[in-house]
Amino acid sequence: MPSEKPARRKPRQVRAELTRDRILNAAAHIFTEYGYAAGTTNRIAERARVSIGSLYQYFPNKDAILAELVLNHIDEGGADTPITDSPDRDLETVLRLFVRKTIDNHRADPRLLRLMLEEAPLSPDLLTKIIRYSHKRIAQLKHVLATHPEVRVTDLDMAARLIENTVELVTHKLMAESVEAQRLENELVAMLSRYLRG
Repeated sequence: MPSEKPARRKPRQVRAELTRDRILNAAAHIFTEYGYAAGTTNRIAERARVSIGSLYQYFPNKDAILAELVLNHIDEGGADTPITDSPDRDLETVLRLFVRKTIDNHRADPRLLRLMLEEAPLSPDLLTKIIRYSHKRIAQLKHVLATHPEVRVTDLDMAARLIENTVELVTHKLMAESVEAQRLENELVAMLSRYLRG
């Protein structure tokens, strides 16, 4: 009996994904250049080189486009990637890896980050994704804190929540204000190290 060949992706599906990506990239540029209010779907379609009708086949409105950009931003954060791959690393190194990864995920255009922070429509799907992402990172942090010999805090659940929220929110806000990434990293690591060591 001949073995089955794996199904090949249809060119139409590939073209659809490429068109969708073009629309999202165009939207990121338009929102950055014109702001959210003036970043119309017509401008996005023109920049993406698609008809307005084609754009609406992928996204019902610009709120949906911005929400998708936020979801992509969250996915790029890689909540499934372990914070550290070695239990022997000192606490400062572990924290630096966590902080640097968060900062690296916020190196996009500052104006686009600000739009995501201030104007993204919070649909149920988006809220669910944000909560799931946050819970994964908190669980990772709690495991690291529970097994690291330098950690002196006693409420590990609250400590993990404080660290995750502090690093994410502060990084999002300050990177949107174009602060120097290395300075932000150093100060966050110093602050968190002092807190965890008691």
